[in-house]
Parts: sequence; C-alpha cells; structure tokens
Amino acid sequence: MAADPRETSVVVVGGGFAGLACAKRLAKHHVHVTLVDKNNYNQFQPLLYQLATAQVALLDVAEPLRGVFRKHKTVDVKMAAVTRADPETRTVECSDGTTFSGDYLVLAMGAQPNFFHTPGADVHAFPLYSLEDAQRLRSRLFEIFEEADRNPKLIDEGVLNIVVVGAGATGVETAGSVADLINHVMPGRFHDLATSAARVYVVDPATVVLAPFSDRVHEYAERVLKRKRVELRLGLRVTNVAPDRVVLSDGTEIMTRTVIWAGGIAAAGLAADAGLQCGAGGRIDVDDDLTAKGFPRVYALGDVANTPGPDGKPFPQLGSVALQAGRWAADNIVADIEGGSRRPFHYRDKGIMAMIGTDAAVAEMGKRRRELKGTFAFLAWLGVHAWLLDGFRQRVDALRSWAWTYLSRSRASSIIDRPSAARIDWGERRSHLTSMKEDARAPAGDG
Repeated sequence: MAADPRETSVVVVGGGFAGLACAKRLAKHHVHVTLVDKNNYNQFQPLLYQLATAQVALLDVAEPLRGVFRKHKTVDVKMAAVTRADPETRTVECSDGTTFSGDYLVLAMGAQPNFFHTPGADVHAFPLYSLEDAQRLRSRLFEIFEEADRNPKLIDEGVLNIVVVGAGATGVETAGSVADLINHVMPGRFHDLATSAARVYVVDPATVVLAPFSDRVHEYAERVLKRKRVELRLGLRVTNVAPDRVVLSDGTEIMTRTVIWAGGIAAAGLAADAGLQCGAGGRIDVDDDLTAKGFPRVYALGDVANTPGPDGKPFPQLGSVALQAGRWAADNIVADIEGGSRRPFHYRDKGIMAMIGTDAAVAEMGKRRRELKGTFAFLAWLGVHAWLLDGFRQRVDALRSWAWTYLSRSRASSIIDRPSAARIDWGERRSHLTSMKEDARAPAGDG
C-alpha cells in the first residue's frame, strides 16, 4: 500500500556528493531527512589540491550544510561523528551517545586514505581528502620555502623535494599544480632563494600516468609534467615513509619533508563495522538498486559502496558516480514509499578529465571517449567543475580565483595557517645521522 512521503523519515550519513544529492532529491518530495555529518559543511573534493596549492580559497570549496538546506524545512542537519550503524533497526549512534533512526538509512560517509600498510605513511605523509588535509599541506608547502630561504643549507637535506605518491588523477593534478607553484609563484616571493632547486617527484607502481586514459593521453601528460620539471618514478612503490625521506622498492631514497599521499582510497571505517557485506577497499557491496545486500531499506552510495556496473565490475570512485547514485537512491526510496518499483542504477558516463596545471588538461568525453588535450580540455575542465560547484557564489568565486591565478601567475591564499603541520623538526634528521655513526663505531659482537 502506498504511503505518504511526508510521513517517512530517512537518515543520511555523510554530506558529500552522494549524501547531499540524495537529501536534496528527497526534500523535493517532502520526505523528512536527517543529514548527519561530522562537519557542518560540504567540501568539494575535486578542488582540494587547488586549496592545498593556494589557487582557490577555503570558501570556494566549502559550503555550510545548513545554508544548502535553508529553504528545505524537511531536512534537519546534525553535526555529529557517527561511530556505529545498525542496519537492522536503521539506527546510527554518534560519539556523544546520541542516536538517529529512520524508515530508511543511507550510508554515504565517503572515503579515507588507503596507505596499503606502508610503514610511516600514516604518520609522515600528507593525504588530501579533507579541508583540514588541504590546509595542512598548504602550510607545509609554504613553510619549506621559508625554511630554505632562512637557511639555504637545508636544500641539501631535501627541504625543497616534494614527493607525490600516486599517478592517478589526484596525483597528477597535485603534481602539476605544485610544479606551477614552484615555477611561477615562488620566484616572485623569494627573490634571494634558488627556487629552481625545488623538485617534484611522482612515484607509482604503474608504468604510465593517468592509467584510465588512452595511450595518447599518457604520452601527453608525461610530456607536460616533464616540461614542468616533474620527475617521474614509474614502476616503483614507496616502501617506507620516514620523517626525512622516502624509500622506493628499488632501494633508492629521496630526501624530503613533504610526501603527498594520493595512492588510493578505502571506504570510511564505519562501513566495516556496520555488519554489512563488504568487498574491495572495505566498501559495502550493494545490489543493482543501490541497497546493501540483504537490507532493502539500507542504501550505500559513493566512495563507501561497490556500485555494480554493466560489466559486473564496480564503478570507479568518481564524484559523478556518487552524484548520480545519490539522486537515483532518492528516487528509489520515493518509488518504494509510493508503492512503485525500485529501478536498477544506470550511470550516465559523461567522460573523465584531469588538470595537469595551468593551461594543460586532458579529457575523454562522451560514450565514444572523444579526446581533448591542452587549452580546450583546460576550458572544458573549468566549465564542468564550475557547474558542479553547488552554490552560485561558489561558482563565481572559483572562476574569479582561477582567472586571477591564470592571468597574474599568483596565488591569493598563500598563508601558513596551520603552523603545527608546517613545523619541521630538523633534530629528527640529525638524531638519525648520529645514531648511524654510533652504530658504525660500535665494536662487533662475538657471534
């Protein structure tokens, strides 16, 4: 029997692409939604690397969740860290003990960095999956130049070496943006410093950059990165991240104090603790209607889900997949409430794209994967990402920031606002060297 959507409640965990899209769609049908997120804002994940390299400001990539739903009286936003989810009762429990229950539960908590058990990575590397991550990395990037300017001898200790782990879209976009920062911005900021001594390295086990793209794009992206003086260490893994260096699988070491981790993601930890069937990356396995297996009133969306594609393989963890899945899940919930049938998820693939720095980008658009490179791809990237930004103000501000960066070769947000993340303890390096010397002087054992 059909029910009234206005008498139905849905708990949505996560205010990212998927959760936000789902809540917005449900609000149009007057469904009561409780949106729970540990932050009171939505962050635009694809632009975090630009926040980290000072191309855009904080408000360009974040928007208060309560502002998003100010006109939707049926959506309640709760800022709380969800620590437990019970799919049987569709109840979530938060760190402060509060609980929220609904007729339906939507899990869209997003992802966390996957360090693949690499020793030291979780302590010494800079992931790039949150606003806090981006601000910490930005502070470190500007701090290492301040350190080198104050004491140029530190250049020999690797202070200006920046290692990007991962040659996928996030890694390549970050490496290109950091290289532009070094090549175009820092020389004008540090007149007495040999900024050309700075080096950007990209390390990845794959033998190409931007693996999901075509061979022609691989070649183009490599040419652009090399032109920007980015050194590629492909076919190699990072086996250890120490305070002052990274060790590669061939035994070589790169002295560095800035390791950017773009080497993969895993589902948020809550997924594994919810008692649901999980697969690759700790993500929740879902049926073709996006419900968790065995729980027809529990949905898992976006980076936290293994969303099945037409070939049986899960869709990649892309913002466009999460956005469409969020809307689709909302439609299925409404259909279920009104006595209709849920439909299998159908993803409309609009293509993939990646920025490789100022005036350089790649895109493969549409079903036929029409390739764009260079200026046209750069403009297409700007247009698509401006459209994806949620608010009109965000779009205008982001376009203004991009125009300023492109025309002036400057960066507006080049401030160190996370001093604890920026600070480097040079005693770690000297203590390490002292320990090595003492070991060398120690007498050999009797064995």
